Formats: sequence, structure tokens, C-alpha cells
Amino acid sequence: MSTNRRVTKRRISRAHRSERTQRLELNSEIVLEELFKAAVPLGKDALAQRLGVTAATRTTFDKVLVALEHEGRIIRNRRGAICLVERAHLIKGRVQGHADGFGFLVRDDREADCFIGPRQMQKVLHGDRVIAREVGVDRRGRSEVVIVEILERANATVVGRLRNDHGILIVEPEDKRISQPLLVPTPDSGNAQPGQVVVAQILAQPSGHAQPVARVIEVLGNYADPGMEIEIALRKHRLPYLFTHEAQAEADDAAVEPTAKDLHGRADLRSLPLVTIDGETARDFDDAVYCEPLVANDTLAVRRPRSRGFRLIVAIADVSHYVKHSGPLDAEAKLRGNSVYFPRRVIPMLPEALSNGLCSLNPNVDRLCVVCDMRIGARGRIERYEFYSAVMRSRARLTYTQTAAFLAGDNQGVTVEVARNLGQLGLVHKALAQAHERR
Repeated sequence: MSTNRRVTKRRISRAHRSERTQRLELNSEIVLEELFKAAVPLGKDALAQRLGVTAATRTTFDKVLVALEHEGRIIRNRRGAICLVERAHLIKGRVQGHADGFGFLVRDDREADCFIGPRQMQKVLHGDRVIAREVGVDRRGRSEVVIVEILERANATVVGRLRNDHGILIVEPEDKRISQPLLVPTPDSGNAQPGQVVVAQILAQPSGHAQPVARVIEVLGNYADPGMEIEIALRKHRLPYLFTHEAQAEADDAAVEPTAKDLHGRADLRSLPLVTIDGETARDFDDAVYCEPLVANDTLAVRRPRSRGFRLIVAIADVSHYVKHSGPLDAEAKLRGNSVYFPRRVIPMLPEALSNGLCSLNPNVDRLCVVCDMRIGARGRIERYEFYSAVMRSRARLTYTQTAAFLAGDNQGVTVEVARNLGQLGLVHKALAQAHERR
């Protein structure tokens, strides 16, 4: 290879390395820093020139600008120049609507909320994220803002009642913080009848000059139908009430009852008459209890002889055996956080096969559990405890009312072994309560 060809190849290689380095280095912070140094709004081409953007890095540059604009860190002025939001004295936040048509800007910087007048609220809906500019104070002395840019629309669907307003179909949102009705073109009514509760998909967001436009995608029924308030609440508060296909499939794959493989390595407590105690309307039973008296020579209780006391076992359903870390069920449970209880319906955190089945300590069936096994002295002092995995079989599903009646002397409808358990639970409760009083 000639010397000239080697020199040319090295130069090309250095140029390619330089472009690769620039692509790696061109990020949001560098763009923001350059805008901060400029101290004035810059046109896109001027900013690119200051950053040394080449044809090879132009795509990266464009993507960075789009991301920064979406995040609300930069904005374009009326001339199209790019400027920093913080330098333009603009405020980012989330819109909080009011039924009377005005609203407030809940600021990201946690400063006092700003007032948004009814005319400005025509541009947005409750929950939208915006950039706003302070323009003065209202008659109550609150900072008032005008909306400059909408960063994020919060509402893709709205639940409400379909109405016929002088021949024009509208959806009146159930969430009164959304004060604007949604226009529904007749072809998009989905055969819903005026007066019915529907779910509407927003086709066109409000613009300040036009109302939002939507189409009906689900008819829930008539407003007075039983359970309608629950259906409305689920959608109004965006509660996840349907499980993903993957999560449901993972739950369905579990065996109907624990298998021999599931029991491997677990303590067997099926001979102990553990019981669950819950409210009358409870559908899933998470914990069970058992108590027996300790005799003086019980070597499991303590290393040296002590006064008589109690062995108290508290068992909870071993959900972790069925919900694997980072799996579909785990992701769904994290999204929900907890079960939601309505007067006549429960939205469970896990599919019913688990929440009311394998992970519910139902009576007279084997269930996997995690146990806290305690030794409690006669004076209510916890002397020893240990945790372990076990299998149990609940002897009874009791209610608070039944248990209170038993402790008051009514033992009807309770087997002998369950009665003995409840009697000891009453005694250990008394000892623990007395210890609490002494402390």
C-alpha cells in the first residue's frame, strides 16, 4: 500500500471516530448547556452550528430536541427560536380542573398553585401537563397563568352520560373536574341512547377554539342500573379491573390444589386446627391463627424451664410461591398495589384463581403458607419466635361476630378442637393486652 493511501485511510478513520464520538457525546445536557451559554433564544440551525452538528449527527440532534421539548425543558417562541423554559420564566405543571370551569396549575416545583381562568381552561382538560406563563394575580391574590404549551394529554377516554342537546349529541363527563362536554358526531354514537352511561374515546382534544370531539366505544348501560356506580368509578379513577392475557395465563397455569412438589421442604401443620377470622362479607382469607398452652417441660419453648405460657402460630398465605419475581403476575400486582373493595364487588390484586383460590386459606383444603411460630410467656412476653414455610388446613372460616360470641360464652356451632383453639387465643390475647398496659 502506498504512503498516500495509508495517510488517506488514517484521516478517514479519524474522521469516522470523531463522528462516532460526537454522536455519543451529543445529549440533552450538552444541548441545554449550550442554550444556557447563549442566554438568548437560538434558531435550530444556529444551535446546530454552535454544537458542531454534522450530517452524521443531525438525526441524533433532532431526536434530542424532540425529547427536550416533550419533557418541557425547552420551548419555541413565536419566531420558532429555541429557548430554555427556566430562562423564559415559564412554569411547568399539571392542570387541576374545577366543576365551575376554572382550574389550577399544580406546579412541578411545588410552589403555590396558580389560577387558570375559564378561557384558558378551554384549551385543556383536567390532568393535562402544560407549560404556562405568569401574567398577574387574580382578585384573591393568587398568581394567574396563561397556557403556553401542552406537554401531555391525560385523557384518552372519558366516562359520562350521553345527552341530546338540541339535536347535538354530547357526553357529559362523570368526573366533574372535566367541565367541558364532549361532542359526539351521530355516526360515532355506537347506537348508544341518550341517558345511557358510555365510555367515549377522545378523537380531538380541546384547542381553545373548539370543543373536544369523541366517539362512543362502550355502552355501560342505564344510569339507574344496579352496580352502575361501580362501573363508573372503575373507569373514572382508571382502576385496572381487567388482567393482561399474560397474567391471567400465568394464574391459570397453577394447579387447582398444591402438589407434592409444592409441599417439599415445608413444615406440615395440617394436624393443627388453625382457623381464619374475618368479616362476614370477606371473600378471601389471608391469615389464620392457632394457640395452644405450653407445658413446663416443652423443650421447644425455651432452653431452660420457665413458667407456663403459649405457643401462638400466625400463618399467612404464601403468595410468593405462585407470583414469581418480575413475572406477569408480579407486574400486574405492582400496578394495582392492592385489592379494591366496593360494597358489592371486589377488584382483586390477583386473578380469582389465586386471590379466592390457592392464595386464600379456605377451610378444609391444603394451602401453602408462611408462618410466624411464637412462644409467649404467661405474662405476655414474647420469648422466642421463628419464621418458616409450611402447609396448613384451616378447620373453620370464622367471623368476628362468631368469635366475639364464643368468647362471651356461646360455643354453639364450633367443634371441640376449634373451641379449644379459640379459648387459648382468648387467653393469649388477655396476656398480651395486660403486657401492653404494663408497658
